[in-house]
Amino acid sequence: MKNFYKNLAAAACLLCSSPLLAQVDTAAFNKIRKAELSSSQIEQIAHYLTDVSGPRLTNSPGYKRAATWAIETMKKWGLTNAAMEPWGEFGKQWDLQDFSISMRVPYAQSIMAYPDPWSPSTNGPQQAQVALLPGEKMMDTVYLKQHLADYKGKFILVHGAKINTSSNFKPSAQRLSDTALANTKDTYMVSHAEIEQYTGFFKILARVDALLKSSGAIAIISTGRNNINGTVFVQANGGFKTTDPENLPRISISVEDGQKIRRLVSGGQPVELAVNIKATLSTEDTKGYNVVAEIPGTDPKLKSQLVMLGGHLDSWTAATGATDNAAGCIVMMEAVRLLDSLGLKPKRTIRIALWGGEEQGVYGSYGYVKNHFMGTDFKLKPEQAKVSVYFNLDNGTGKIRGIYTQGNTAVKPMFEQWFAPFKDLGASTVANKNTGSTDHLSFDWAGIPGFQFIQDPIDYETRTHHSNMDSYDHLQIDDLKQAAIIVASFVYQASIKPEMLPRKPLAKEVFAFDGM
Repeated sequence: MKNFYKNLAAAACLLCSSPLLAQVDTAAFNKIRKAELSSSQIEQIAHYLTDVSGPRLTNSPGYKRAATWAIETMKKWGLTNAAMEPWGEFGKQWDLQDFSISMRVPYAQSIMAYPDPWSPSTNGPQQAQVALLPGEKMMDTVYLKQHLADYKGKFILVHGAKINTSSNFKPSAQRLSDTALANTKDTYMVSHAEIEQYTGFFKILARVDALLKSSGAIAIISTGRNNINGTVFVQANGGFKTTDPENLPRISISVEDGQKIRRLVSGGQPVELAVNIKATLSTEDTKGYNVVAEIPGTDPKLKSQLVMLGGHLDSWTAATGATDNAAGCIVMMEAVRLLDSLGLKPKRTIRIALWGGEEQGVYGSYGYVKNHFMGTDFKLKPEQAKVSVYFNLDNGTGKIRGIYTQGNTAVKPMFEQWFAPFKDLGASTVANKNTGSTDHLSFDWAGIPGFQFIQDPIDYETRTHHSNMDSYDHLQIDDLKQAAIIVASFVYQASIKPEMLPRKPLAKEVFAFDGM
């Protein structure tokens, strides 16, 4: 038994002396936890990024309101080099000033609907009948040419099949079970072949838009995803580039309202709608912007190196983008506030980045990475070698349950050690899996360790993601506090670690989202 304890002590010393598994600063972790639970500013940050700033469509006035507030706030906290940094060309600014829609015939009734981003105005209130276009025929140009005369002077309702009410009996929100965490799979990964398919789809869609506009129709109204209970999913596949033509005004409508109108028109009852969209499209400033700020490192040898964290600041427009992705920005801002306010002394410089253009194809982070770390010619820039790690949060409001290694198997034992103090908070899973479709991929492409945390899904995919439900009241404040504790701890631990995090071999391929 004595030899057993001697061997155990020796193993512990060996573990702690390993370059990869250096001692975790649990005292700092405990300070971070205590400070967040006693004096959190999560709710204040959330209020300003959502309620006060409003929707944060890329390059819109709402985005710049949020960016300006974040910069001024982080300056007040004591962060340095806080600024709005251009990442490249984005496109048009869009600002909605007024919108209304209602049914006038066969009776007056309000309708739940929202104009799509970058939709042009209707040039004043318009009242007209509705013509039907089955969703499965939307891309059939032969069918459309045969019916162009039916659309002249009308609203085109693109509708789907009958509502599947079985979804009423399924829970809309959930937590991840231990079994689900143990069986974490690759998620949201998009291949180059799929990107090529999307590119082809967008080209066909542009031709369809031009064809429908030539019919003399007033606007296109679409029911979007087959989701009920008043959830309306609102986004746009294009229209923001300076080279994009001005197409018909577009509106997303609730499935319930869309199906009612379909039934009326199909049954021989004429339906008239009154619609007014007043929006401005501007090319006064076509650049896209990220928000950056820093906590300077204190070690003379390591302060030139970086530990980065971030989430995307842009959102869609039917609500205020609370879970997608004010939530991630709230957590990241709170994390740097905690680290600065506690007087912790990171050895490496900590840089926070709030990205623009994520919803259109991770443009902000990709532009930043191209500007700072590696161009599309795969030539590394000097700053690339100085970034130890990038941590991202962008899967809704749910608490952190673990992290994806993104195939970087060397970090698994280290992250497991860092998670050990947080098992009582429900976070411990380190999955040797990949997840995609958000900003850590830009860093991964440039050969920098980039990681997305695993989060409880809550009602992200079923209710809030890109929808009119994505407001402050769908935030789980206690979950965001838990996430801020973990992110701040991981960032601090990475900043004091003697060595930079291990890296995967650089993949010589074009980043999947470039050019979307």
